[in-house]
Amino acid sequence: MTTETNNTIQFTPERLAKAQEIIARYPEGRQKSALLPLLHLLQEQEGWTSPEGMDYVARLLDIQPIEVYEVATFYTMYHLHPVGKHVIEYCRTGPCCLMGGEEVLAHLKQRLGIETGQTTVDGQFTLKEVECLAACGMGPVFQIREKYYMNLTNDRVDEILDELSK
Repeated sequence: MTTETNNTIQFTPERLAKAQEIIARYPEGRQKSALLPLLHLLQEQEGWTSPEGMDYVARLLDIQPIEVYEVATFYTMYHLHPVGKHVIEYCRTGPCCLMGGEEVLAHLKQRLGIETGQTTVDGQFTLKEVECLAACGMGPVFQIREKYYMNLTNDRVDEILDELSK
């Protein structure tokens, strides 16, 4: 899926056209405003935001690579290492913990056989702990892509993992 020239990641022609369309939305000198959507395009194509990919985005926007790294490392939605097919972003904040989140997280880790930040051997699941997912009244909660899974129990976690494993 990756197009490389001299070890440099490049967008596919379709994604490059989309990137140029996004950049064109902003006035000259303000192209850095396109950074977040370009990082999304990169991650969609590559599966993660590698240093080489971030350098490529910096060149497209005519900004310093550190400006891209600062943003990509701030937001948990950008994966800085290769990840599995399903990235489970588990809320680790107080309200979820008070509602049994620590026990459910322990079960999730045991069931997957991994710790936070790891990917299952089959490449299906990566587990990330994140700050508040803004579903405090419905915790414990995790998110996979755009879908929230709330009011989690050990049994519910097993059902979700079984369904995603199909």
